[in-house]
Amino acid sequence: MKLKLLFAAALVGFLVSMVAAWVYGLQQPPEPPVFDAASNPYAHGVYAIGIVESDQPAGANVNVYPDVSGPVTRLFVHDGDRVKRGDALLTIDDSVQRATAAQLAAQADAAQALLDELRAQPRRETLDVAKAQVRAAAANLKMAQDQFDKQQHAFAIEPKAVSRDTLDNAANSVNVARANLEVVSRQLRLTEAGAWVYDVRNQERQAAALRKAADASAALLERYTLRAPADGMVLALNAAMGSYLSPQGVYDTYAQGSGPVIVLGTNADQLAVRCYVDEILIGRLPDPHALTARMFIRGTSVQAALRFMRIQPYVTPKIQLSDQRTERVDVRVLPVIFRVVPQPGLRLYPGQIVDVYIAAN
Repeated sequence: MKLKLLFAAALVGFLVSMVAAWVYGLQQPPEPPVFDAASNPYAHGVYAIGIVESDQPAGANVNVYPDVSGPVTRLFVHDGDRVKRGDALLTIDDSVQRATAAQLAAQADAAQALLDELRAQPRRETLDVAKAQVRAAAANLKMAQDQFDKQQHAFAIEPKAVSRDTLDNAANSVNVARANLEVVSRQLRLTEAGAWVYDVRNQERQAAALRKAADASAALLERYTLRAPADGMVLALNAAMGSYLSPQGVYDTYAQGSGPVIVLGTNADQLAVRCYVDEILIGRLPDPHALTARMFIRGTSVQAALRFMRIQPYVTPKIQLSDQRTERVDVRVLPVIFRVVPQPGLRLYPGQIVDVYIAAN
């Protein structure tokens, strides 16, 4: 009985091993590629790495930086929003500058009020007081003159009736009253003349200087509202409520460096590709007006034709390809800008890296 069981077990094991050998010996067909690798579509083509960017007239995106420093207090836009030139993008805390602008404006108003006061002289009430002082001085002079005449007449009749000292005091009183009348008369003419022209000019300069300072402070206050410098679309908003901004931009925690607060570009359906051609391949490029190129989107089988726009005639270091500040390279590249020809199903975003082949000699 045991021999039969052993024989049966051995037979089953043999059959299982044969089936396993047959199964594992089958060759599975290879899986199709997820996407087609970029290949040169031209008989002679130059390869270049391209960066998708907005189709700007200047050939680059608009990086927006503030002119002042401070935390963000309000945001008016988000990523992907379309804006017009002059639209408010965000505001920066302006409490200190607003108080300074108000102070300078008040000082300018005070200087203008003082200037208006000088120009309005003489004041009618002041002129009335000066005229009254002249009349009073004239009355005092007449009274002193009458007293002197009486004393002098009495002295002429009887010298012993009036002492010489009394007569001298009466004469001195007349001189004092006459001098006082002269003083108040001159004061009346000074009041009637109004403000001195030099005082008016000096106050005009002070009022103008304070007004300009107030205008400059108000203009600086406007800088605390960051506005769109051109029409376009918000490609990247790198600030948040409370973020601290400076003229160097905003600090990026991931990149550990400063970057633009807002990046503006044109509409998403207007894109360009900036290609960087290696300097050793520049000589193989044909006439610029005859340049043709094709773009391949990485990770997909999508490709699109490119229309030549212009060459940026300045060979730059290859460091721009990776934007690594610590990178050390000896290779330089020539930027060539193409416009993307729209086609159905083509989806691109600014900043995307693509492979480009340019027809060459």
